[in-house]
Amino acid sequence: MAEIRREMVEIHGRVLTLTNLDKPFWPEMGLTKAHLIKYYLDMAPYILPYIYNRPLVMKRYPDGIKGDFFYQKECPSYAPEWVETYPVRHTGKITNYVVCNDTATLIWLANQGCVEIHAWLSRIEDVDYPDLAIFDLDPAEGVSFAEVLKVALLVRDMLVEFALTGFPKTSGSSGLHIFIPLTKRYTFAEITEAMKSMAEIIVRAYPERVTTQRSISKRKGKVYLDYLQNGRGKTMAFIYSLRPLPGAPVSTPLTWAEVEEKNIKPGCFNMENILKRVKAVGDLFNGFMETKNNIDLFVEKRKPLILDANTIDSDPF
Repeated sequence: MAEIRREMVEIHGRVLTLTNLDKPFWPEMGLTKAHLIKYYLDMAPYILPYIYNRPLVMKRYPDGIKGDFFYQKECPSYAPEWVETYPVRHTGKITNYVVCNDTATLIWLANQGCVEIHAWLSRIEDVDYPDLAIFDLDPAEGVSFAEVLKVALLVRDMLVEFALTGFPKTSGSSGLHIFIPLTKRYTFAEITEAMKSMAEIIVRAYPERVTTQRSISKRKGKVYLDYLQNGRGKTMAFIYSLRPLPGAPVSTPLTWAEVEEKNIKPGCFNMENILKRVKAVGDLFNGFMETKNNIDLFVEKRKPLILDANTIDSDPF
């Protein structure tokens, strides 16, 4: 019966009812839905700038991380009238995505059991022209996180060779994301092809360590460099998103120095320590969108791009 505990709260003039606050969400840690909501309330000032005007996909865990989950693109009809939405056309159908630009909406999402914040790479003012690209580094079974960090350095150095700047963050799971802010003049398809070209440069230089093979059976012993996450409508756990995994890990911005030191472990940043980290080192991605990378070279495909391994400055191995 404890799970029915509810509270009515007011956030910046908007009233909402929080329900099932004592329901276990990370049972092994004793963390409840109330802890989930408190996390997003505390972290809202850091999260909201990154998801501003981005369509969101709701990934809902109504019974906590041990229960079933489902994705929901369409904003439910019972949402408060102040929850902003944006219509996006997909193959002839309109989907009204939630747009979260304020704390009240973020807390409403948490109350729906949204453990994760899944956002588009574009914003509603130019929904078909992303302002971010991403490399998703995903280790095959048995590949260490230290190896993921080494491959991240290869990606970093490849980007530097082409005067591009990437920003690393933990995925909150076993991998790592590298965000690349862009000028908003490329389509999703152009960006995907550009990121594919970049990924192939790394694979050609280090075929024994990196792969772009989608088949899991062909990734053995390697880090999968996933460029397909740049497709239209694709989302991933965004900056400071919780993950529905043991330990309540958080997808956390890193410095390249931290990547080089290779002391980071999966899940080392979590619900219980992330606010302390942010207060100690700052919001490491603050202002990163002011970087506007130009990927014309890859989009125009003027000639095949081959980067010899010897031209990559660092030797993380």
